Amino acid sequence: MTAADSLSVWQRVRREVDWQRAPALRQTSHGRDGFRSWCEGPVRLRDPMRAERLLAAHALARGDAARRTPLDFALLAGWQREVLAATRAPFRGGDAHAKAGRERYVLTPDTQADFDSCLRETADQHVPLAARAARAYLDVAFFHPFTDGNARAALLTLVHVLAREDIVLPEVGPLQTTRYADDPAGAADLAVLIGVLNRRRR
Repeated sequence: MTAADSLSVWQRVRREVDWQRAPALRQTSHGRDGFRSWCEGPVRLRDPMRAERLLAAHALARGDAARRTPLDFALLAGWQREVLAATRAPFRGGDAHAKAGRERYVLTPDTQADFDSCLRETADQHVPLAARAARAYLDVAFFHPFTDGNARAALLTLVHVLAREDIVLPEVGPLQTTRYADDPAGAADLAVLIGVLNRRRR
């Protein structure tokens, strides 16, 4: 039996979530950088080259944030080439699957354009920043644009969205739990978690 289109489910869910309830964040341009600490700690212990590639991609993402470079697939693909040590990081060419086949993300002629449209919403100042960062993370997870490395791309996207407004989380490990496309409460909770991490001591 073919799994339902989880991407369509997510596109419906993201419209239903009350993103305005996300917590306000405080600017933290200095202090512990949780992404770097994660790379230098558990990632490096497991795979030093993977850590180096992630740090290189992180530097690109932070540089693009400092320049306020608009977020789109092309920007993510540049980071992803570093993540995968690849010369190309094209948009996937077919349906994608995750979670042992529980979720299937259908590819249509409009998928990449829809993805870029969602990424542009990260600039909408009428939506709380924590919500925009959480929503962008989940957009990458459920649009699943790359054939490999989407979880890393999602985390880099979240870091970039926050860094554009001078916010750096002191840790990112708690963000990396399994997320489901049909879970509006989980989507809203991700924005809340970003707020909790933003307030932790550095």
